[in-house]
Amino acid sequence: MSPFASVYVIVGGFISAFHLFSLLFRNHLLLNEVLLGTVFGIFVGPQGLGVFDPRSWAGSRFNDVTHEIMRIVLAADLFAIGVELPGSYMAQHARGLLIMVVPTMAVGWMIVGFCIRLLLPQLDWPSCLTIAACLTPTDPVICSSIVGGKFATENVPRRIRHILSAESAANDGLAFPFLTISMSLVLGELPRKAFIHWLWMGWLYQVALGTLAGSLIGYLFSSFMRRSLALGFIDRESYVAQCFALALFTVGSITIIGSDDLLAVFAAGSAISWDQDFNKKIENTLFSSVLQQMLNCACFIYLGATLSLDIVWRPSLGVTPWTLVTLGAAILILRRIPAILFLYRWVPEISGWKEALFTGHFGPVSQVHMMGVGAVFMATMALEQLPHPHDPPEGQQEILADVLRSVIAFVVLASIVIHGLSISFFTLYKKVQFGGIESSSPFERLDSEWLRWLQHHRPQLNDNIRAPGPVSSQRVQEQINTVSGHRPSASDVD
Repeated sequence: MSPFASVYVIVGGFISAFHLFSLLFRNHLLLNEVLLGTVFGIFVGPQGLGVFDPRSWAGSRFNDVTHEIMRIVLAADLFAIGVELPGSYMAQHARGLLIMVVPTMAVGWMIVGFCIRLLLPQLDWPSCLTIAACLTPTDPVICSSIVGGKFATENVPRRIRHILSAESAANDGLAFPFLTISMSLVLGELPRKAFIHWLWMGWLYQVALGTLAGSLIGYLFSSFMRRSLALGFIDRESYVAQCFALALFTVGSITIIGSDDLLAVFAAGSAISWDQDFNKKIENTLFSSVLQQMLNCACFIYLGATLSLDIVWRPSLGVTPWTLVTLGAAILILRRIPAILFLYRWVPEISGWKEALFTGHFGPVSQVHMMGVGAVFMATMALEQLPHPHDPPEGQQEILADVLRSVIAFVVLASIVIHGLSISFFTLYKKVQFGGIESSSPFERLDSEWLRWLQHHRPQLNDNIRAPGPVSSQRVQEQINTVSGHRPSASDVD
């Protein structure tokens, strides 16, 4: 029997079973496909029933297979994020994104590297920075499962959901420069040469060229489809098909030239929906979201099945359960939260330290800060350039290759579990604290409260504002005060 037959049964069976009870899981238990898929993968994998073992059929190409699976899943999610953001969002919110992405990633990279150096002293500084670079990106897959659920829709303002999604997409692509300079030092390049290579390859060729090429692809395809529609050559179904086809085309094209394919596919999604014409054509269609969910389920089943218990017990390399737990806790607490709490004052989309704390906790590392798919993707890139380790490892590069697998696997698993259960625990805490009565959200559900108030008082407002005399913002505010008997605070506005 073909080993792939069991793969089809397992993946198809889980997706079918999950969607039979999807509302129960998502809306009542507040559990998403990321956490459940990972747990199911561990259950059917080598550490459980042993009926699904990707290493057995991938063989020596396991790292390549894993890399390409992560690439496809990331491409689909990054393109979808770009399309779903409001029109010209990246231009209108460039300041907030720039502050959230670059300084936060740089600070987190150095902090994580320092923590690894303290807990794993057998690794030199470049090796520590390499592992830290793999943990730098945020995970759009996990992020989308957090900010797109019922909890987020009811409790988190749109501006926070949008900035988290955009940051998670940008972070994945911008992790390349951090990995580039770290690997240059690990492979023995002189600091001056490594810096030039980082500036040229990391920022100009990968980031700048990837962004430009992806934006150009998105813009051209948008123009082509608009012209084809005017000529009557394209229907709505063809627009929907572009969501996945164009993502694959962009990733393949940019990979061939060796540039930043993840940043390119996000730029393509943003460019194709810049004027929102593409969004209107695919509005209320389900194919893209269904395909995305299926890819995410399959991806995390795969990740769960690849986890091995020996990753947490390598005492000869200093890798023990205590070391990994301490490192994981330090990363979850220090990688993003301190930087966001310090920088949020310059991010217009975040108002107040509570929103900053939420953003820091649920921000991008693949779900670790959402570390997941993005971290695994970066780790496989690093492993491609490192020698396969002997047992025991010989030399710093082999030690790095061995420890990298352990750290990434454990931190990703910890991130999936902790972030996957955070919303469930928070909801349970609210029900216990308030005796089962729904309390206000951390953001006091500002959007829904304001809309309900406005809808209730709209007839009176319309009559008063239509009265003779010039209409000004001051006059509108006076009518609001008259109708409601109080003045809404500035925090009531999204």
